[in-house]
Amino acid sequence: MLDIKRIRNDFDEVAKKLATRGVAAEKLAELKELDDKRRELLVKSESAKAERNTASAAIAQAKRNKEDASEQIAAMQKLSADIKATDAELAEIDEKLSEFTATLPNIPAADVPVGADEDENVEVRRWGTPREFDFDIKAHWDLGEDLDILDWERGAKVTGSRFLFYKGLGARLERAIYNFMLDEHAKEGYTEVIPPYMVNHDSMFGTGQYPKFKEDTFELADSDYVLIPTAEVPLTNYYR
Repeated sequence: MLDIKRIRNDFDEVAKKLATRGVAAEKLAELKELDDKRRELLVKSESAKAERNTASAAIAQAKRNKEDASEQIAAMQKLSADIKATDAELAEIDEKLSEFTATLPNIPAADVPVGADEDENVEVRRWGTPREFDFDIKAHWDLGEDLDILDWERGAKVTGSRFLFYKGLGARLERAIYNFMLDEHAKEGYTEVIPPYMVNHDSMFGTGQYPKFKEDTFELADSDYVLIPTAEVPLTNYYR
């Protein structure tokens, strides 16, 4: 999440960089306006609290001197009410700022090419040569049905479109690919981990799924648990 201080101190440059990621300058200006208001309220609150402390000491002294402090007490009560209202407004703005900054993307590195869509992607490097075949190749979903190792029809019946059953050699092939990948990475020194399949909301926020993709996640009712989209979420939050 971007530091509000960086946005404040280098607003034009941050706005320029974020514009390449689709963030409108007006949105960032709205954020800056909120931040300015927050700082103004913070000064007001701290000043009023200092004034209240001074008034409290004066009232205590007046009472020790057996002097009438009713006017000072009334003034301090009003001051306390003003502080409460200011702090409530401050808390509301803090929450808005937190929600606002959470929706902002990171600033891209200087060497990242700018493009409106995938058609403007820049090829960084190429490895190998695409294999050419002397026959018409089939998509894996067609091959799977021809070999009777994938069952799309029953997958759609049981769940919905784009779901499938792996069966027979298809299931064994899937398991073999998993094990091959795990074994190859273990050879390179990686530690095999089986993470939880559910995480809490803080973890989803920690990897950027929340708030942006909150409407696309599956949550357990009346709980703080969310089904993970990928193992990236629990693994990253393992080190949070």
